[in-house]
Amino acid sequence: MTTSHIDGVSVTTTANVYFDGKCISHGITFPDGTKKSVGVILPATLTFNTGAPEIMECVSGGCEYRLADSVTWVKSVAGEKFSVPGNAKFEIRVAAGFDAYHYICHFG
Repeated sequence: MTTSHIDGVSVTTTANVYFDGKCISHGITFPDGTKKSVGVILPATLTFNTGAPEIMECVSGGCEYRLADSVTWVKSVAGEKFSVPGNAKFEIRVAAGFDAYHYICHFG
């Protein structure tokens, strides 16, 4: 099931803008202190570095991703999630057929 609303959170109103505006996100904090980010990636191929493990949840649009230890690009569309290990690199590609990749990043 795709997450469409997140209630009862605190939102950081200043956006995090990366890669010349190709990735824009806002941090959210739950009452228990759990942190996530919600954002969008516009058409591009971007490389990210993780600190902690992450789960990327696609809420709209889609992308292809490639983990550091793989040569294969994997498609992810609305309702799907993929996991990225901590202290790792991964790539996201938003290309033909997708206007943008809207996501929730679950840290943990």
